[in-house]
This record gives sequence, C-alpha cells and structure tokens, in this order.
Amino acid sequence: MSIASVEELIEAGLVPASRRAALGEVGKRYAIGLSAPLAALIDPDDPDDPIARQFIPDPRERIAQPEESADPIGDDARSPVEGIVHRYPDRVLLKLLHVCPVYCRFCFRREMVGPGNVAQLSGEALDRAFAYIAAHTEIFEVILSGGDPLILSLRRLADVLARLARIEHVAIVRIHTRLPVAEPALVTDGLAELLRDARKTVYVALHANHPRELTQAARAACAKLADAGIPLLSQTVLLRGVNDNVEVLAELMRGFVKARVKPYYLHHPDLARGTAHFRVTIEEGKALVRALRGRLSGICQPQYVLDLPGGFGKVPIGEGLFEGEKGAYRATDFRGETHAYPPHSAAGCRSE
Repeated sequence: MSIASVEELIEAGLVPASRRAALGEVGKRYAIGLSAPLAALIDPDDPDDPIARQFIPDPRERIAQPEESADPIGDDARSPVEGIVHRYPDRVLLKLLHVCPVYCRFCFRREMVGPGNVAQLSGEALDRAFAYIAAHTEIFEVILSGGDPLILSLRRLADVLARLARIEHVAIVRIHTRLPVAEPALVTDGLAELLRDARKTVYVALHANHPRELTQAARAACAKLADAGIPLLSQTVLLRGVNDNVEVLAELMRGFVKARVKPYYLHHPDLARGTAHFRVTIEEGKALVRALRGRLSGICQPQYVLDLPGGFGKVPIGEGLFEGEKGAYRATDFRGETHAYPPHSAAGCRSE
C-alpha cells in the first residue's frame, strides 16, 4: 500500500513521531507519496539513506532561495495551450496528468503535482492539445509526461496512442516514467503489448537515481518492455546525498545498461523551491562526469545537462556551451542566445 501522509510514514516506522509537526508543515505545501516497493528499500536506522532522502519530507523544503521558482524550467512560458509545452521546434511535451506513483522531494513540477491540483487534462483540454499537435507539422516527437503517464488506465493510454497514430507527421512517442522502479508489478503484459502495438515508434524513459532502485522486480519490469521491442532510456538527477559520488553513479549507469536501459540524461538539479539541500555545484558535477569517463564504457555514459530557467531548454555542461566559474555562468541555448545562470536576484532566502 502506498504511503501518502506524514502519519503513514510514522506508522510505517520510516520517521519518528517526534518529527510529526515539522514534517506536517512540509506536507501541507508539497505532496507526499511513497510506493510500497520503494519504501521496502529504506533503512530507517540510516539517517543518510539515499532512498529515504528522495521521498521523505525534510523541513528544509520550507526554505526557498532567491533564485528558486515555482516553474524553474519555464514550462508556462512555452505552453501555447493547456497541457502542451513546445520548447523545441520538433517536439512537444503532452502533460496528460498531474499524478505520480511517488512524489520526489526535488521534483521541478512539485508545485503542480499531487493532491489539490488538477488530476488530469479535461476532455476539452485534451482535444485542444491534439489539435495543436495536428496543426504543427514540424512536430516529429511527442513526449508524454506529467505526472506519470503510465499510471493511466490501459483504456485511456490506448486512446492517447490511437489519437497520436492518426497524426501523420508525428513519428516518435516518448514516455517519461518512474513506474518500473516505483510499482514494477503495474508493468503488465497488457501494458507492454499496448506500447508494442502502437502505430508509432515508442520509447520509454525511466527515471531512477540510485542503484538500489534497480531491484530484481524493477529489472523484470524493464525486461518485459525490452522483450516487447520497446527501447528504454534513462533519466537521472544528480542529487547531493543520493548519487553525488562516482562509485554510486558508476554502479547506477552499469545497472541501467545491464537492464537494457541506455543512459541518456544526467540532470543538474533544477531551481525548484525548497530544494537547495539537494543541489551540487556545477564544478562538482563536472568532476563526477570526468571521473565517469575514465571508468565506464561509452554505452554507460549519460549526457550531463542543465535545463535553463525561463524555458530556454537544455544545455550540455562541459561542451563549450556552458562557461564560467565560482557560481557565475553564461549558457548558450540551442537558438544561440546567452543566459546568466543562476538568474540574478537581490532578494534573500525566505521560509514558506
């Protein structure tokens, strides 16, 4: 059974009752959600447990830094209609829902997901989103996101895939998910068959941040998709106290490859409100990636990227498009425009 409140965390023995009040204040602002498979991986006697750190609330989440934002990668600035983010010319995000099987404490959409927010797009909004995709013939790829699209019913997911199949210029459907690690039993034969039989090329991008998440059940879920012919990619967020050392990152990337998941993105943490305690420095991230280059084969190497605030897209770190030092950088986006990172602000930090 999933855990969805501080009280349930206490009942499960994952946090002491003495922390009820402090964590309850965090829970009033940001959704709590931890699936049974991931809860089972937590060592409650380890104050630095890397799985707990990703999902158990922390009072520091109530402290917002001046550079942080409710929309740190600028989804709203690139949203021509509800549910669509059109940041790059040839692809769009289609945010079908705002519900996840787990809620990460560092999530860049933490202000938009979970109880108290709109659970999923209305029928009318979905019609407008599909009309936008159909009208823009430059769109080659549609990325299903949210929220986690694989928690939709098979009937609703089949309807989405069928509607995309009728749009001739769309060739690729990419699905971003945590389901194989969060709820591997929900990766069923029926789901694999549905994705296999879609009349577009389907990719699944799996989000996992620590090698312990790649359990036997998670690997079996990945195998079910891979055996159905679904290519799998990985997404990982570089997180202080979770995976910010080369041994853990190397084990994770090798674990992906063994599970037939190609390492894709290693994300520098976004400037989401209340997440400063997760952020490593750019210098630390670059050093970790350099260390990976010397340890792992090419098929195990992710691309280290930063999503620029304001909706300007991803920039590869360490490839000449991201320059500077000591916390002051200039990044060049895919349009050739330059941006300061982090964004300048004169305000002090604040508690929320």
